[in-house]
Amino acid sequence: MKRLLTLQRGSLLQHLLAWALAALCAVWLFFVVVGYNTGEHEADELTDGHLASVATLLLRQRNPEFLPTPEGQAMGSHPELKAHDYQQSLSIVVWDGEGRVVTRSGSAPTPAFSAQEGFETLQLGPRRQAWRAFSRWSGAEHQRKIMVLLSMAERDDLAEDIAEQVAEPGLWLLPVVAIGLVLAIRRGLRPLNDLGRQVLALDIHHDKRLHAPPHDEFKATVDAINTLIERYNAALERERALASEIAHELRTPLASLQLHAASLQQPLSAEEKADVLRRLDDDARRAGDVLADLLALARASRTELAEAAQPVDLAELARRVTADCAQAADHHDHELSLDADGPCPVTGHPALLELALRNLIDNAILHTPRGTAVQVRVTAEPPGVEVLDNGRASGAPPSRRSAGLGLGHQLVRRVAAIHGGTLDAVPCDDPGLTCWRLSVAR
Repeated sequence: MKRLLTLQRGSLLQHLLAWALAALCAVWLFFVVVGYNTGEHEADELTDGHLASVATLLLRQRNPEFLPTPEGQAMGSHPELKAHDYQQSLSIVVWDGEGRVVTRSGSAPTPAFSAQEGFETLQLGPRRQAWRAFSRWSGAEHQRKIMVLLSMAERDDLAEDIAEQVAEPGLWLLPVVAIGLVLAIRRGLRPLNDLGRQVLALDIHHDKRLHAPPHDEFKATVDAINTLIERYNAALERERALASEIAHELRTPLASLQLHAASLQQPLSAEEKADVLRRLDDDARRAGDVLADLLALARASRTELAEAAQPVDLAELARRVTADCAQAADHHDHELSLDADGPCPVTGHPALLELALRNLIDNAILHTPRGTAVQVRVTAEPPGVEVLDNGRASGAPPSRRSAGLGLGHQLVRRVAAIHGGTLDAVPCDDPGLTCWRLSVAR
């Protein structure tokens, strides 16, 4: 099936050759038709000019006399009189002013006399054969009239012969140009074929870069592939490091859970049993926090690929997240406030920005002592959100034991990178304050 689809698609070389040869055939056919018609037209003009020249030449002779030719005998019956392809069998008739035939020559039947001059096509003889004729009077006195005639069949044969001679070079030109076109297109597509072989042999796991052919058309494609390779390797390295940290961090609470669960199988005092249960609860929470952060990271990666960016007001987003976190802050005896005067429009993923801001606020609440003041501040220039607290430098124990992995900040950094920004610890004028700033590109 795959081979059949490949045959149906064809190659770019075949596609280009098909269109180029089709265009060439169309142009070739047009010029052949034009050349053939031009040849016939020029042949007709040539014979008409020949008739007029002979008539003018004979008018300058005095008392022209011709050998009598029997009616219907063709000049072509004498081979010695026709030694050239373009020599034509002309017939001549001379009348006097009264319309009497003075003399005639040639195989054309004698036409009826008329005072008309110029070119005309006559139907003569019992078979009504077509003859091309040119007639002219000798002067204003109309003492003599001469008519020169040529068979239309002979005239058409000459026109066809000239037209074929004009069009014949085009018949030889088509195959020659087609062969040259095939060779030129094959040679011109060589850089593309080379690039295709590079892409086919590419091993992105070894951070190998493509080398662009020396053509501007390939530069954008090669740069995009190289950028994709760099991003893939950077993301792969981050995922490896993260997986190592998660495995290391999960090993401790899971081992502790197993140890404390086994200790419950032994006889314990009420105080020891309460301590084991408390440790089980802490280890379960710690493992849950790690898994929650891991799911949040996976959600960030999926959202980056699947969802399109849209306009977001950071100030409105901060109001909503701060209101949702107010209950948790009150439960841990924290004072949570918001400073967002005006709108702060940016373009991004609302779900990811909300996840990152909620993570920063939760870290400030859970990793600081009770009674800490947490402030969320939105800045318009440059756009971003700052989360400040005054409890991390006091040395007091946090309101809840920290998992210690720091996946929350890794998650926020990834969201910031998706939005063209960063997560930084910003120094404050007050040494008792800790400030984390999430910046977003406008």
